[in-house]
Amino acid sequence: MSYFIELQTPEEIEIIKEKSLEKPQVIFKHSTRCSISSMALYRLNKENIQTLNAEFYLVNIIRHRDISYKIQHDFKVVHESPQLLIIFHGKCIYHESHGAICLEEIERILTGLYTNI
Repeated sequence: MSYFIELQTPEEIEIIKEKSLEKPQVIFKHSTRCSISSMALYRLNKENIQTLNAEFYLVNIIRHRDISYKIQHDFKVVHESPQLLIIFHGKCIYHESHGAICLEEIERILTGLYTNI
């Protein structure tokens, strides 16, 4: 079971920015051709991410390079895959890639956002 909403169009990034004004938005950029990406996605789906106070999105970068390019441009991050970004108040406040994607770190950051409000 996947807790990620799969993005289909670059325009959805604008919606994510708007929604991030109220609640953190997490984007996972996934390559179906990369075993590291598949393992990172598996690990995230295995954990209880649905309990975190955020919305989670998936970008299949093989199928939707246009979305990947928009993320790179709008959030000023270097393209990597797998890559996880946390968007809050319209900006990327955290991004990590490959084996450094860690649920405990994501949890810590998301929890910290609410304790600092």
